[in-house]
Amino acid sequence: MSMVTNITDLQLIVNAHCGDPHVILGMHEIERYGQPCVIVRVMNPQAKKITIIDDANKTRRYEAEKVHSFGFFECLIPTRKQWFKYKLETDYGEGVVVTEYDPYTFPPGIGEEDIYLFNQGTHYRVYEKLGANVTTIDGVEGVLFGVWAPNAGRVSVIGNFNAWDGRRHQMRLLGGSGIWEIFIPGLKECDGYKFEIKTNTGEIIQKSDPYAKFDELRPSQTSLVFDINKYKWNDAAWYDHLKDTDKFNIPMNIYEVHLGSWKRVEDEDNRFLSYLELADTLIPYVKDMGYTHIELLPIEEHPFDGSWGYQLTGYYAPTSRYGNPDEFMEFVDRCHQAGIGVFLDWVPAHFPKDSHGLAKFDGSALYEHANPMQGEHPEWGTLIFNYGRCEVKNFLIANALYWVEKFHIDGLRVDAVASMLYLDYARSEGQWVPNQYGGRENIEAVEFLKHLNSIMAQRNPHAHMIAEESTSWPKVTEKPENDGLGFTLKWNMGWMNDFLEYVEKEPIYRKYHHYNMTFASTYAYSEKFILVLSHDEVVHGKKSMLDKMPGDLWQKFANLRVSYGYAMTHPGKKLLFMGGEFGQFIEWDEKRPLDWFLLEYDHHRNTLEYVKALNKIYKQYNSLWSKDFDSFGFEWIDADDKDRSIYSYIRRGYAKEDTLVIICNFTPNTYEDFRIGVPFEGRWKEIFNSDATIYGGSGVVNTQAANSEKIEWNHRQDSIGLRLAPLSVVIYKPE
Repeated sequence: MSMVTNITDLQLIVNAHCGDPHVILGMHEIERYGQPCVIVRVMNPQAKKITIIDDANKTRRYEAEKVHSFGFFECLIPTRKQWFKYKLETDYGEGVVVTEYDPYTFPPGIGEEDIYLFNQGTHYRVYEKLGANVTTIDGVEGVLFGVWAPNAGRVSVIGNFNAWDGRRHQMRLLGGSGIWEIFIPGLKECDGYKFEIKTNTGEIIQKSDPYAKFDELRPSQTSLVFDINKYKWNDAAWYDHLKDTDKFNIPMNIYEVHLGSWKRVEDEDNRFLSYLELADTLIPYVKDMGYTHIELLPIEEHPFDGSWGYQLTGYYAPTSRYGNPDEFMEFVDRCHQAGIGVFLDWVPAHFPKDSHGLAKFDGSALYEHANPMQGEHPEWGTLIFNYGRCEVKNFLIANALYWVEKFHIDGLRVDAVASMLYLDYARSEGQWVPNQYGGRENIEAVEFLKHLNSIMAQRNPHAHMIAEESTSWPKVTEKPENDGLGFTLKWNMGWMNDFLEYVEKEPIYRKYHHYNMTFASTYAYSEKFILVLSHDEVVHGKKSMLDKMPGDLWQKFANLRVSYGYAMTHPGKKLLFMGGEFGQFIEWDEKRPLDWFLLEYDHHRNTLEYVKALNKIYKQYNSLWSKDFDSFGFEWIDADDKDRSIYSYIRRGYAKEDTLVIICNFTPNTYEDFRIGVPFEGRWKEIFNSDATIYGGSGVVNTQAANSEKIEWNHRQDSIGLRLAPLSVVIYKPE
């Protein structure tokens, strides 16, 4: 039989440079010598023999002819006039015969509406079309692959199922959308794949799937098919609770965790705990300690452990270091069942240059800016997203929604927001490109953030969007309609820096830095703040929280107690990085677990009990959280006692009886007859004292309640006398 396919079409397929292989491959109705018939064309270099089998009548078999040595087969069937459903029986030799539907018989699984929404940046569930999605088309189960690569000359799916041969499953380009698509029947969950791309210069590159739901464990760069829709959630009660909750008017005490170094299985080659092992151990620990939320350093897939997850290549894939996506879902589910919220660090500010990732994805600067003065971070050696490109914005916005809607994450802590807002971030003069008005503001990034936060609030009103923003950019937590960025909360980096600078001083010098601790009150209500003592402050030579503290061993722990007490009783939600709760001595190292053996020693065990008690007090008394963002909730009693380094203030709650009086003594001096003004007359009782012996203190406590006296003090008509312990925080409430 002579070859029917024209030579041009054949060369496009065998040279793997075809924008629409479906026009050539698969079954087509043609005319041959004036008579209607059908022809089937198959490209399979590994095949020895291919037979077409009528799916409705298995006895109708038609053998294809190999018409090109590269593996191009065609089968002209003159006895059939119309297209019919069929399978390919492929003989690979040595007894290996595979029967499957032909991928080139299926219509596009990505529709016109999908394309329109994606190209305008508003396809908020685009991950259901792009990437690898287990689905059924025309009654046949398989995997729909889609990828955005508008400047590619050809894109193929490669994997073990096709011997990693890019000629086998060439994808079709859907019009001018830049999206390439193919449905491959018969593929299953955990089949590995990549995209092979022929660039417009003819270079062949292999890329991991930007929308992959799962990846092989590093150093592999292979993406894995995974169905994220099969997990059955059991956290309906959690969401019922959220519906009836003002998300700002709740206690929020966050335990920040790096899953790979919280604990490890040291007698099994120091391996990571799995998501399910973490559910068994981390959740009960967090619950027992009295934290309300866990914040996870990025668990999205990343190639380098030393990046702590902040240089992502798999934005849609929970890292395989700890298990699969279903197991991560179970971890979140069990957090919710235990009454614990889950926040996730999310990194839309930059991505690494790894060759298998987003960098020059289709051979061009696709996700990033082409100009390095716009597209590269000199500080981190990473690439910056092009926020002006609709499809890039869609990739990121859909990703944020994906974690909240598919994985039930309660909010995202958005990393490095300042680097997004300023075009000159970490750049010298002449090394950045001004905006259209000549300014330094990244207008496209601002609009991206407003869009992101607006759509998150609209679709998931319970979720938090938390900005790690280190500058004085205005209205970070104001709604976009009021010219804000639309975040719900902001890390208070200024407070953190002032606080740490103060507490690291020897007590004798603290009086010269007294206003470090009061300055934050001048802007405390300009944003909705979280007071953070995060991972960033206990690495790279900055010392652990305990080691920052001055003095001998006893004073270090006492300083830590008063410092934590001050932070916990000030306006703002709270965050503490793991290890800080028991006084980890050495700074954090992602390569090793926390030093849990320290709990064998009294100082550390007492500190753990102190933090647990402090967390309990925080949750118990609404005055410590109900008016975090209302100036009525906080008032200084004495902000100016710098010579004694003592701070005293009031926290107010829902009712008068919720009022708390707090005194913090940042020196080792004891005051046996300390007087303080109180907001109203009555009987005042000490409910918490960090100097209690059970926390490792010296035991200077007040066991008897104090009746107020009409002695004017601190500009107040009523006052009480008490013993004030060294390096302590004391809390009083009215009886």
